[in-house]
Amino acid sequence: MTNDVIVIGAGVTGLTCAVRLAEEGRRVRVLSRDEAAGTTSSVAGGLCWPYRILPEAAAVEWSVRGYEALSALAGTDGTGVRMATGTMATASVPDRWRDAVPGLRAARPEELPAGIPEGLRARTPLVAMDAHLQYLERRLAAAGGTVERRPAGSLEALAHEAGAVVNCSGLGARELVPDPELRPVQGQLVVVENPGIEEWFVNADGHADTTTYVLPQPYGVVLGGTAVEGAWSTEPDPAVAEAIVARCARIQPALAEARVLAHRVGLRPARSSVRLEAERLPGGGLVVHNYGHGGAGVTVAWGCADEVARLLDTAA
Repeated sequence: MTNDVIVIGAGVTGLTCAVRLAEEGRRVRVLSRDEAAGTTSSVAGGLCWPYRILPEAAAVEWSVRGYEALSALAGTDGTGVRMATGTMATASVPDRWRDAVPGLRAARPEELPAGIPEGLRARTPLVAMDAHLQYLERRLAAAGGTVERRPAGSLEALAHEAGAVVNCSGLGARELVPDPELRPVQGQLVVVENPGIEEWFVNADGHADTTTYVLPQPYGVVLGGTAVEGAWSTEPDPAVAEAIVARCARIQPALAEARVLAHRVGLRPARSSVRLEAERLPGGGLVVHNYGHGGAGVTVAWGCADEVARLLDTAA
């Protein structure tokens, strides 16, 4: 077993990997130029459901593992995870996911918002990302891991510092690797005061540049959203925000007058498929790449972390 590991990235993917590796006895250091609250993960809506991620078969398996891990944390103080019931506006879902999520079923007509012809009802983990990232940092520290706030530099240099490097740099891998196949998918959302909404709702076509989602969190209701490929700006667009609120108010009319608390924009790290593989650098150093999770980072984090651990063992 490779005992000394550097993990690049302090988003949900990197921190989950770090926890997974540290808790099996490895010495783990996480490197990140940003605080966890400054990562793309902190902007995520936090619903456990596979979205904009390929390859589908592997992604669904990782998602099932994520569902199991997050469900086990739900209800425990300080984890940021709770189970929540809601509606996904689709009738199509992979059989493996349908079988893994207890109680997932077709929505009855009276359970659907006006204008939504079909949907699935499910009870799934809903994650308050800021709280969950803080939980992962505490859990990592309890397992003996550390977080260092500094740029990664180069993979080659880091490979000389540790027995192995795990690259969870998200969109940063575009320059770090470099991997020009990585591209941003910009997501904008609005956080409003909760007028009494308890259930989540998502209508998301994986190929459309707009989505509609309503995710009640402890700090307010997260309304979304957008999925604009190739857009690098992290500045909220007021017109887009207005359109988001209008779409969500058609689903939950009480949202039309809800006070706006915050505007957020994040850049999802998209790729034709997740890169999750081991690589030997020219100098002999071992890197396990784990990036390109699109809009499903929190959903697949534990499943991908298991695969990272396996790759470290087999490549060592």
